[in-house]
Amino acid sequence: MQDLTQIQLIAIAILPIMLAITVHEASHALVADKLGDRTARALGRVTLNPFKHIDPLGTIILPIVMFLTTGFMFGWAKPVPVNWRNLGNIRRDTAIVAAAGPFANLLMMLLWPLLFILVRQFAGNSEFVMQPLYHMMVFGIQINAVLMVLNLLPILPLDGGRIVNSLLPAKMSYEYSKTERWGFLILIVLLVSGLLGQILGPVVQVLMQMTAGFLGIFA
Repeated sequence: MQDLTQIQLIAIAILPIMLAITVHEASHALVADKLGDRTARALGRVTLNPFKHIDPLGTIILPIVMFLTTGFMFGWAKPVPVNWRNLGNIRRDTAIVAAAGPFANLLMMLLWPLLFILVRQFAGNSEFVMQPLYHMMVFGIQINAVLMVLNLLPILPLDGGRIVNSLLPAKMSYEYSKTERWGFLILIVLLVSGLLGQILGPVVQVLMQMTAGFLGIFA
């Protein structure tokens, strides 16, 4: 399949990026709602409407600029508000709510190639259909792999940090929770220094290769 221009790549990337971030945040909201906290529902966040979740800078502009300049995607959405005290079992349910987002990304990472395979059965080798869908699928796998791995890093307020915090003994959990104020700064330092890409890059690459190989999308 022939290479696409940067404008075409941006047009194709927007949908996978918005879906990955929207479904991630909506999953947090839905699971929190099911476990007893209605905060997100009251704010209209239990929805797949992307406009309820996207942050123009973190969801669209930054990921696209970074991909075009570095080949690596990084971004964020508006965090889903959760009142942890409303959950039935705070420590257990906090971990479940936190894990919902990365799990949603894992599912989408598999659904993109399945969609590609399904469409290929009907469209055959039609370049008009399969070329843009192929690139969209690659973006879909990549952005979901990045979001899943990134959010599982044990840094508060990321999902991985929430999960780790819920598993720690009470005293350690209290001390660990104090690091949340520095979480975003830590991520920025990791990003600017290039360490974030070095940490995520190999894992994301392996996940992409495993997904593509397992589902036989290059067969």
